[in-house]
Amino acid sequence: MFMKTYAYTILIHPVDPDEGGFWVEVPALPGCFTQGETVEDCVERAHEAIACYIEGLLKDGEPVPLEPQPTIQPTTSLRISVPVATA
Repeated sequence: MFMKTYAYTILIHPVDPDEGGFWVEVPALPGCFTQGETVEDCVERAHEAIACYIEGLLKDGEPVPLEPQPTIQPTTSLRISVPVATA
């Protein structure tokens, strides 16, 4: 078994100001979302969400989407790399 590293952009959005916290989406992985009280929580949880998403795809024999290279640089995104064990 070896580890492969995937890199994805995450978008962190504030939730309703009355509730506080943030929610996160991974545009290259449809349906991959998470949330957290702080940006740091969101980054940590995004790593976990992405790893689980990819592991599920691999388990089901599905291809892992690769993020296309953006033509413009988003101003509110964070690019993270997540190592995932592959068979």
